[in-house]
Amino acid sequence: MKTQLSPLQFNCLPSANSDDETVPAPDRAVPSFSSRIRKRGAMKLTDFSTRLEGWYVRKTVRFFSRRPIEIKSEHPIISFTFDDFPQSALKTGGPILKKYRAAGTYYAAFGLMAKSSPTGFIFTPEDLPELLQQGHELGCHTFAHCDSWRTDPAVFEQSILDNRKALERLAPGVTFQSFSYPISVPNRSSKSRTSQHFACCRGGGQTFNVGTTDLNYLYAFFLEKSRDNPKAVHDLIDENRRRNGWLILATHDVCEAPSPFGCTPDFFEDIVKYAADSGADLLPVIEAVRSLSSPPRLRE
Repeated sequence: MKTQLSPLQFNCLPSANSDDETVPAPDRAVPSFSSRIRKRGAMKLTDFSTRLEGWYVRKTVRFFSRRPIEIKSEHPIISFTFDDFPQSALKTGGPILKKYRAAGTYYAAFGLMAKSSPTGFIFTPEDLPELLQQGHELGCHTFAHCDSWRTDPAVFEQSILDNRKALERLAPGVTFQSFSYPISVPNRSSKSRTSQHFACCRGGGQTFNVGTTDLNYLYAFFLEKSRDNPKAVHDLIDENRRRNGWLILATHDVCEAPSPFGCTPDFFEDIVKYAADSGADLLPVIEAVRSLSSPPRLRE
């Protein structure tokens, strides 16, 4: 049986997946002790290689194609962001933000529009006017929700352009100003190409931005990783306040039965309230960038 990839697993590059499962013949000999030891050694080496690759991926993105900005603000800044733009992020998360006089940034991949996904039902064209009327920012997440590390850079950039064209058709006059890398950190070339289209690009990192940071890879903290431990988020908000930093909080769906990538309305409201009470300026990503410096000129 063929397995259909979920949108979160979607990769713009074609892959050679096999549906065949190799089953040992019933009369196959039991492997010797020495062969099993060799196999375990090979597995450990593979595991080490995987971890080494992961370390390389995480580290290299921070050193190349940087666009430094110094975080200098009289007040701490907090931005709330939603990847994939599930409908619940607007219908449920939006009113919570409005209650505390805040607006968020919704990163949309138009190739997922009006489809069911692991994060719930994705936004429809009718949701766009509501989002904009409420003062939220609409950000780019590529058209096809491309894997930022594994996708060929040219294909990745084309998906950005395809997303821009889709936005122009559905919301003339509206433009993307900020970007969120889907699935993983970007490779060196994709990071460089992407930075030419946006005032800033957001990644992960589970921390906040302070001192000199990189507009081409802003740090963010994914709420779902601590949705059973709100104090961990409170502590981060407190530290962001003490250091007058810029904390970007990210999630996906906001509903009573959230996906592994989302959170409940009660948890989300607790975090928004705590953020508002911290005295931070609650700003969409692009407004935070503008409050810190003049945005770079974008490629037409």
